[in-house]
Amino acid sequence: MALPKLNISAFFPAYNEEANLEPLVKQLVATLRKLADHWEVIIVDDGSRDRTPEIAARLVKQYPGVRHVRHDQNRGYGGAVKTGLKEAKLDWIFFTDGDCQFDVAEIEKLLPAAETADFVAGFRLDRQDPFFRKLNAFCWGTLVRTLFGLHGKVRDIDCAFKLFKRRVVDQSEFKAEGAMISTELLVRAKKLGYKFKEVGVHHYPRKAGTQTGANPKVILRAFKELFRLYGQLR
Repeated sequence: MALPKLNISAFFPAYNEEANLEPLVKQLVATLRKLADHWEVIIVDDGSRDRTPEIAARLVKQYPGVRHVRHDQNRGYGGAVKTGLKEAKLDWIFFTDGDCQFDVAEIEKLLPAAETADFVAGFRLDRQDPFFRKLNAFCWGTLVRTLFGLHGKVRDIDCAFKLFKRRVVDQSEFKAEGAMISTELLVRAKKLGYKFKEVGVHHYPRKAGTQTGANPKVILRAFKELFRLYGQLR
């Protein structure tokens, strides 16, 4: 039986992703044309200083349905994700990262779960990141699942391959400005009583651009936000 098509707003943060931007947008557009009745792609340019704004402007002209939202200054990952959540207009929201480490054609793998769940969380089948970053992620995920009661709900907290109903956003006010945003999104959905399902997706090495997630400043900010938001979200 054919799956019903959804109305999907897809967005991704992009900070200095000039080499990844065009292939990601092209693949997203092709995928959503196939899977969605109505769709939009939102590039959230988080104050990039390379050719990302120039390329984004060209893609907007090339593909109807693509929008470019730019921050004048870099606000960090959480700030970019919050902008994407605010800008998304359709019934379902999908978000990923701008680094091309996921195959966005695998959105199709999430759709069967979306028939019975409000929030479909991807998890990386074989995470293609350096050992130290995977170790950090394991420790962070264990801490977060323990603090917020996410054991049995989501195994890959920060996997940037999520599909969820827009009402999760409509009923929430997000505070995080850094990497804590993924945790906040999940915890707020859990507190609202929404049903979760998980789907494994493939993960690939970054071929261009520079990772920022392992930056000590990023990690410190995540921990500060974790303890600041714990009292609000638990």
